[in-house]
Amino acid sequence: MEMSTAPRVVVVTGVSRFLGAHIAAQIASDPRVERVIGMDRVDPPDSYRELLDRVELRRVDLTRGSGNTMAKLGAEAVVHLAVMSSPDPATGKNQGGRPAMKEQNVIGTMHLLAACQQTPTLKRLVVRSSTAAYGASFRDPAVFTEDTEAREVPRGGYARDILDIEGYVRGFRRRRPGVTATVLRFAPFVGPTAETVLLRYFAQPMVATVLGRDPRLQFIHIDDALEILRRSVVEDHPGTFNVAGPGVITLSQALRRAGRVSLPLVEPLLQAATKLGGVSLDQVELFVHGRVVDTSKLSKEFGFVPRSTRVAFDDFIKAHQDGTVVTPERVDSLMRMIRGVRLGRDSR
Repeated sequence: MEMSTAPRVVVVTGVSRFLGAHIAAQIASDPRVERVIGMDRVDPPDSYRELLDRVELRRVDLTRGSGNTMAKLGAEAVVHLAVMSSPDPATGKNQGGRPAMKEQNVIGTMHLLAACQQTPTLKRLVVRSSTAAYGASFRDPAVFTEDTEAREVPRGGYARDILDIEGYVRGFRRRRPGVTATVLRFAPFVGPTAETVLLRYFAQPMVATVLGRDPRLQFIHIDDALEILRRSVVEDHPGTFNVAGPGVITLSQALRRAGRVSLPLVEPLLQAATKLGGVSLDQVELFVHGRVVDTSKLSKEFGFVPRSTRVAFDDFIKAHQDGTVVTPERVDSLMRMIRGVRLGRDSR
């Protein structure tokens, strides 16, 4: 049951990207909410203009600090979604690669929380996190709960950023105990409208995998992710929550469902091959070791069960099925790329 204490003024960061734009639009349609202010360092694409017609847009670079902006706006809820899992595609440029990504994620979050701390009207803080916080290694437990710590320090930059972000949120909770702080550890997004680097990996006609490995994976349907975000804004749900579809799907099952062909490689070659397609080390480790999280805390607290991982993935496949055929030319092209990677390694 929803509480009647929906905030009157909501600030959403990362509004130029899919998740931020759509949750800002959903919150703006709630009659209990008077104002929604969408912030990002770049303007939203033209395709979002109609969607965001009820959202006040402001161009703000969090890495430069937001000062007393939140206090001036009288923000009662802040939804922090300006967290990048890969270099920002908003302008079609690299944006400085990994250093800029870290600055946006870590420094941007630090400045935002400093501004939130100085906002006396703030009642709720919702922060996008990731199951990448648990890392991925051969020492992992079968299932991670919210209290499980990573067995090894993650190698990937995104996972390390997530750990820093959550550390800042814990500090904020100590300083502002009266603010309801909700941290949502999302599994990778899927769905008919979710466009991510991870899903571009599945869209390849031949998909590089690790020889002898068949990791277990979980996904969250983008519509269910938006519903959890919405409830986090209009209801009180303090704590940290795993957000994933129940059940698992192995990588081999996902590839069969997508109608793709697996190209098994040893792990070093997989890292080299996927790097050419923009897949990060965090995602490579996921494809090697897999990751499964427990979602019982989420279901109990929110009274909501997302659709299963299999159903979410199938919805993505149905929407993106383009009849791609694995032709001999495509195979030759991919094999030439792999041979080039191998020759490059041998020449070192």
